Amino acid sequence: MVDFHMIIGLATLAAFLLLTIVNGARAFGGAQLTWARGLSFAAAGLLLIQYVIGFSLLGSDHRIKAIHFILALVAIVPVGAEHMIAAQEPDKNRARRIAFICNLVTTVILLGVYEIGRRNS
Repeated sequence: MVDFHMIIGLATLAAFLLLTIVNGARAFGGAQLTWARGLSFAAAGLLLIQYVIGFSLLGSDHRIKAIHFILALVAIVPVGAEHMIAAQEPDKNRARRIAFICNLVTTVILLGVYEIGRRNS
């Protein structure tokens, strides 16, 4: 189960990295990438799957440093901000910049989470 968690974790990290690049292109390059919203929900869905797998691993007495799951839970804050704040912003350019910043913060957090997990697996 740990290996599956690592694979999905890498996919989640890759999805948020791609989303950061896409929203950066939309925010600063003016690119019209209509599928960015779908990618955003897919990345958030992968994160949700990671939470379910992670909690099941914790429930089965798997040991990992506390900072791993604390940072993983903190990652939901910028994801929620992206989906809540950017979606309600009437100015599309500002909404894209907010989404980019939220994605960048999430990607950095998830990179740390993934690296902690990789070193402790």
